[in-house]
Amino acid sequence: MGVGTSTFVIRWVNFLTMLLSVVVVVFGIWMSTHHDGCRRSLTFPILCLGGVIFFVSIIGFLGALKNSSILLWIYLIMLCFILIGILVFTVLAFIVTNNGSGHSVDGLRYKEYQLKDYSSWFLNQLNNTHNWKELKICLVKSEDCNNLSKKYKTLKQYKSAKLTPIEAGCCRPPSDCGYPAVNASFYDLSFHPVSSNKDCKLYKNSRQVKCYNCDSCKAGVAQYMKTEWRVVAIFNVALFLVLSMIYFVGCCARRNASRSQSKT
Repeated sequence: MGVGTSTFVIRWVNFLTMLLSVVVVVFGIWMSTHHDGCRRSLTFPILCLGGVIFFVSIIGFLGALKNSSILLWIYLIMLCFILIGILVFTVLAFIVTNNGSGHSVDGLRYKEYQLKDYSSWFLNQLNNTHNWKELKICLVKSEDCNNLSKKYKTLKQYKSAKLTPIEAGCCRPPSDCGYPAVNASFYDLSFHPVSSNKDCKLYKNSRQVKCYNCDSCKAGVAQYMKTEWRVVAIFNVALFLVLSMIYFVGCCARRNASRSQSKT
């Protein structure tokens, strides 16, 4: 790759990523002013991500602008660590999300989930009292369960609905409990279930309780996290390929900068 081409590409790629980092930081600041505690918990990781992108980008930009071999070396080393981090996270994400799938139930268009089907990492995280307390607060605030009665006006609509994993696990008792549904948000708990499933006793019609303390709810969250992690992992594969190409161009720019400095 020519001297001018490689430095030109690195310069403009890092200029664009600097602009991206500013957008990320502004988004993080917006999150910090949001009144939702669940979203505020993401503020620090987002700000850190924006800061790292900006720091790496400005070094790469200045290295290409000044044709500095030293700055480009530093840029390539940091980019190498980022590539290794992405690769490790992606591999772990695929390993952690390898287990777990739903179980079909006769008469239902959606699946039910069992916590024991998921990886030990998910089990440790979701069975941790502190972690689940924080997650449960977010689930209650999300109003997903309370909105079911607004989405499905009749019992027939509710029974034919295709619920999400969280709605299926946290908003209703497991099917083997046998509680008759009165509507989308209320079950007849006077029925005595024959199932030994402990979730049957934990479910309440209360808006604040529902099945938020149930293993079925934790399993629904695990399935949701698994789906999200898989999307992130696939995105990381694409990001890894793009950064690898940028790393290759950066190596050419660094080599050309070294040659230019050795001639002067």
